[in-house]
Amino acid sequence: MGKLQNPILMATIGAAQGLRGEVRVRSYTDDPLALGDYGKLHSADGRMFEILEIREAKTIVIVRFRGINDRNAAEALNGLELFIERENLPDDELDDDEFYYADLEGLEAIDETGKSYGTVSGVYDFGAGDLLELKGPGRRPTLIPFSEAAVLEIDLEGGRILIDPRAAGLIDDPGEKDDRIPPKGRGR
Repeated sequence: MGKLQNPILMATIGAAQGLRGEVRVRSYTDDPLALGDYGKLHSADGRMFEILEIREAKTIVIVRFRGINDRNAAEALNGLELFIERENLPDDELDDDEFYYADLEGLEAIDETGKSYGTVSGVYDFGAGDLLELKGPGRRPTLIPFSEAAVLEIDLEGGRILIDPRAAGLIDDPGEKDDRIPPKGRGR
């Protein structure tokens, strides 16, 4: 298989583990041990990886891949991201109101008046909750909270999300008082 058409990031390989070619892997699947259930994993450079053994270890999994038989080969994989094709994700297991974050990318973010704030270009979690990145022509990328207050509706079929620009932090609330202290030395 060549380059993936719609790649979904499934895992990132970390440091080598032991001498037999095992590696520490951060799995982004709901069940980390299910990483091998999606078939062969692919790197961005076109290599394929088949999981031979997998076991849990605290917040990661320890994996042995076919063809990676020693520590040197395992160390060469450090930092490598592993993907699958989007079509390999099981849609039939999702409830009606569930979706994959990757399906949000490309959706247009609009408010109730129809004003566009750009399209979703990424979903991130830096530890304090999920964020949607919005990009639009002539605009800098903006992060908004992926919360019920900021994202009111998700219409995958219509290709859009309905947002509350105030709750998303895209516009100021005119009723809020500005409590910031003005910089010194700028007055008359």
